[in-house]
Amino acid sequence: MDIDFSLVLTLAVMISGALWAFDAVLLRPGRRERLQAAEQQAANGGQTLPASAATEIMREPWLFETAHGFFPVLAVVWVLRSFIAEPFTIPSGSMIPTLQVGDYVLVNKFAYGLRLPVLGTEILPVAEPKRGDVMVFKFPAKPSINYIKRVIGLPGDVIESRNEVLFINGVEASRELQSALPEAELGEEIYLENLNGVSHFTREEAGMQPAGPMWSYTVPKGEYFMMGDNRDNSNDSRFWGPVAENLIVGRAFYIWMHKQPGLHLPIFSRNGSIQ
Repeated sequence: MDIDFSLVLTLAVMISGALWAFDAVLLRPGRRERLQAAEQQAANGGQTLPASAATEIMREPWLFETAHGFFPVLAVVWVLRSFIAEPFTIPSGSMIPTLQVGDYVLVNKFAYGLRLPVLGTEILPVAEPKRGDVMVFKFPAKPSINYIKRVIGLPGDVIESRNEVLFINGVEASRELQSALPEAELGEEIYLENLNGVSHFTREEAGMQPAGPMWSYTVPKGEYFMMGDNRDNSNDSRFWGPVAENLIVGRAFYIWMHKQPGLHLPIFSRNGSIQ
């Protein structure tokens, strides 16, 4: 079952905050009144109310004490993940060679504007996605799943494939075959592709053309055409269409750790900016 962690965290913040507020507004005044009455009774008897008794009277019920303790921490995490930066794990090889399975990346949540958590509604415009950005977004067919691909087409662009060479608005995205990369294996081809000034590596497999050698797509207004760098092993906009603005999560900008699946220690040799 896919779990929307943003939704879970938002609900946790709302529930813990509501419990804390309920206690502060409705229950705490009653405890203060009981404390004052106990202090007055002790004073009438010529005594001072012991500190332990005062603490016990003012003690929050377990549920509200737990909410009180968790709410500030959850709120800070919620703000950081919702508006500043969020960590993601790369679960598949669709972005090889740029991103490997097991990479942990940081995503800038305000690069394209501040958005309401869960809903994705933009509340403060900052910038728009640029061609060549590596972007995290909610999968249009199932928004509870996050995808990561590269922005190929902007609103209004005409994206074409001519024998697996990309053309954007009729201009070829030039590429050079790279034969010395350590990722290269028999049957695969690694290219250095240039998307109007943004250079990055792509991977293809000889003889594989899952979307066909020739196709063309015009990107609708307010949407973006996304492709994986592992061109012959990527489920992307070629198969299910563009990504709407309200599904944008943020721009992936940094690899901060890598861990192979299973019982492996994390390594940090891949740390660095995402190109």
